[in-house]
Amino acid sequence: MSALEIADIIGIICFALSGFVIAVHYNLDILGVFISAFLTALGGGMIRDVLASRTPYVFTDTLPVSLVIATVLISLLFKLHKIDDIEGKTTFILSDAVGLVSFAITGSLIAIENSFNFLGVLILAFITAVGGGTIRDILINRIPSILISEFYATVAIIVGLITYILHLFNQINLLNLTIVFIFGVALRLLAYYRNWQLPKL
Repeated sequence: MSALEIADIIGIICFALSGFVIAVHYNLDILGVFISAFLTALGGGMIRDVLASRTPYVFTDTLPVSLVIATVLISLLFKLHKIDDIEGKTTFILSDAVGLVSFAITGSLIAIENSFNFLGVLILAFITAVGGGTIRDILINRIPSILISEFYATVAIIVGLITYILHLFNQINLLNLTIVFIFGVALRLLAYYRNWQLPKL
């Protein structure tokens, strides 16, 4: 299994969980819960694949859909929907951070595979990481996290930048990408708990 596949699987599971807890927080019905999980986990990847002139692999592979369904069902089994103020709990914060960084890495790798330039790599990392969550937020009438959250989308851009630099020096391998992943998650968590934000006008 390649680093791209591993990162994509991790991202799908974590963002499906993130979409689940957001849906529960906003008291959506069971269909709304599944839609929120699917959009969060697969929306950014579908936009990424279209921009990279690829058929979205959610349409050709049963694994992504199976992962989302399994994540939602397991979340229901463990009664995560019974937790009060779930959006502020560790479950949401950690799953969202891991999904964000995983998808930023997959977006970067697919951009590099398709010979995108520096800007293309950053944009694909950004869109893959935040696209699904943004669509979900708009659908449930919530201000998208990329507009207000603590150093959120910036982490995806930083991860994309580091991945591109690794590519320039031919240093893209599982070990280095794991280090980038750990750094990205740690940066996102640090930004959340330290309440780091970009300047506001």
